[in-house]
Amino acid sequence: MRTRIISGIVMVPVVVILFLLGGNFLKGALLIASLIGMNKFYKKFSKENKPIHFVGYIFAVIYYLFMERINGNGTVFSMFVAAFLLVILSLQVKFHKTVCVTTLITVFFGMFYVSLMLSYLYLIRSFEYGKFIVWLPIIAAWGCDTGAYFTGCAFGKRKLIPDLSPKKTVEGAVGGVLIATILAFLFAVITEKYVSFDGYNFRILCVLAGFFGSIFSQFGDLSASAIKRYTGIKDYGKLIPGHGGILDRFDSVLFTAPAVYIVFNLLMYIK
Repeated sequence: MRTRIISGIVMVPVVVILFLLGGNFLKGALLIASLIGMNKFYKKFSKENKPIHFVGYIFAVIYYLFMERINGNGTVFSMFVAAFLLVILSLQVKFHKTVCVTTLITVFFGMFYVSLMLSYLYLIRSFEYGKFIVWLPIIAAWGCDTGAYFTGCAFGKRKLIPDLSPKKTVEGAVGGVLIATILAFLFAVITEKYVSFDGYNFRILCVLAGFFGSIFSQFGDLSASAIKRYTGIKDYGKLIPGHGGILDRFDSVLFTAPAVYIVFNLLMYIK
């Protein structure tokens, strides 16, 4: 526990600095984190790096280099996906004796599961007022995690999904959503004292982001647990002492970031 707390204390200022800087600093950090996460993800399924895994890494780099253009146009995004599929399916023909269908699926899914989902932090940061909104995925994920832990310890009786996470309870899950939503609302109240969000109902945005983000946060955690169960591992790595690897610490954020992005796009015009 002590190691976990110390790592958390060190990690917080790093996240704060990257969010404040934004731009290429944040994009570069997310790309590095994505490549590390993809590497661990691929190796847990294949036990070692295979040549076809590098196709996933290459397309992750391409995605981050042209992220704004790829996400700004549905046609470009579909072309990117199609090109990715064409390349890995073509390589399967070349390496059919050593590359199975499971490996292809892992390469394709792993790039989107890690790189695409993490990239929403950068995309949110690029919004108008993004330097404030970008905190919502973290508030939703870590607020829910902390709230669920303490609520579960105090009131937890009914198991949520014991096959995936024996310690999680229904009461803890509800408490996590409640705490995260309250924290998001308080964040809005405090922020509005210093910033005027012209054209945006920032409180509604924050409350809905906290609510839906915290729900998907728990799905992200449970989804990661399901993958770990399938591969028979406890953690994705040991990069962050006490927390495991990149995917162990940010498995919830992988879900909250796109959830907040969607909420913002749907509600940005509500005044």
